[in-house]
Amino acid sequence: MKEKVILAYSGGLDTTAIIPWLKENFDYEVICCCIDCGQGEELDGLEERAISCGAEKLYIEDVIDEFCDEYVVPCVQGNSVYENKYLLGTSMARPVIAKRLVEVARKEGATAICHGATGKGNDQIRFELGIKALAPDLKIIAAWRNDAWTMNSREDEIEYCKQHGIDLPFSADTSYSRDRNLWHISHEGLELEDPACEPNFEHLLVLGTTPEKAPDEGEYVTMTFEKGIPVSVNGTKMKVSDIIRTLNELGGKHGIGIIDIVENRVVGMKSRGVYETPGGTILMEAHQQLEELILDRDTLTMKKNIGNKLADIVYEGKWFTPLREAVQAFIESTQTYVTGEVKFKLYKGNIIKAGTTSPYSLYNESIASFTTGDLYDHHDAEGFINLFGLSCKVRAMKMQEVEKNQ
Repeated sequence: MKEKVILAYSGGLDTTAIIPWLKENFDYEVICCCIDCGQGEELDGLEERAISCGAEKLYIEDVIDEFCDEYVVPCVQGNSVYENKYLLGTSMARPVIAKRLVEVARKEGATAICHGATGKGNDQIRFELGIKALAPDLKIIAAWRNDAWTMNSREDEIEYCKQHGIDLPFSADTSYSRDRNLWHISHEGLELEDPACEPNFEHLLVLGTTPEKAPDEGEYVTMTFEKGIPVSVNGTKMKVSDIIRTLNELGGKHGIGIIDIVENRVVGMKSRGVYETPGGTILMEAHQQLEELILDRDTLTMKKNIGNKLADIVYEGKWFTPLREAVQAFIESTQTYVTGEVKFKLYKGNIIKAGTTSPYSLYNESIASFTTGDLYDHHDAEGFINLFGLSCKVRAMKMQEVEKNQ
């Protein structure tokens, strides 16, 4: 019997060409596996395409709820954003994809897993670190880094497929390189390869519209959280995946969550992309609005640093590590009292606060008000400032003494 290889299959040109390439160069029995993280209509017609290209079978694995509950929520709770802009849309999905690929490999008795990530990107790292952590015995085939891979363009791949009797609905015309899941869609390529060029938003956007074309009337939205987990939108309780779907629709309508970023990839190069994350942007902002009302100053400060660390961990593909578990445990411990309601207005790309309430709010009007309250005596500040500024004063006195002696 032939050995089996599990191919991480998206249905795009790269992974479609990899099917005959694997059979020709390795004599594997190819089993395709498409992990559904919310790609929507991109999954239509995949089985017929995979089988017609020589795959033995295709698994379509729905991991949307697992993705949202176990990967997205921890990053939202951590307010984890890479380089101050990127909400980790692709990064968060890769570990759950790697996990399910390993599960299918075990089920099929496969000896290898193949992916179509290029040798320049982050995804090769994320996939392979995940597979190594979960199944160190499985062989990993990275087609684009393999010496037997001789295709360097879409034209090469299309010609290769034609030579193997595969007629595909792909054209050689260039288009954006996109990655989509329930959380976001990323765009790279074409004019975006030059940071001097403005994005062609008319041609580019998929999930929403630009702020300029958003409605002239703002829209109020309320959300509730329980222990840092979103549970409802506008009074309707939903699971997390449905909350993201609802917020995607609202955010897309009002031009929310469009970012243009030049980021630092793990492999060392800079890359430019445009990301649409309408629902995720709203969800992250709503969670932060509630958290700032509840967490004390020291915890909030430490949590900001830990949340940034989680962003780096996820971006670098180190999800299945003791460090990620420890960092996530700290973040979850801070969410015990992050419960309450957030209200905001969506208007032309903006998320405008409209009121936040929580039974665990640390905001005390008696202390914070400009009117003197019972819990705060203005005179107490004098002694505090004297002690808090003592080191500054001592140094200034010493410098005065030095200057005088000179």
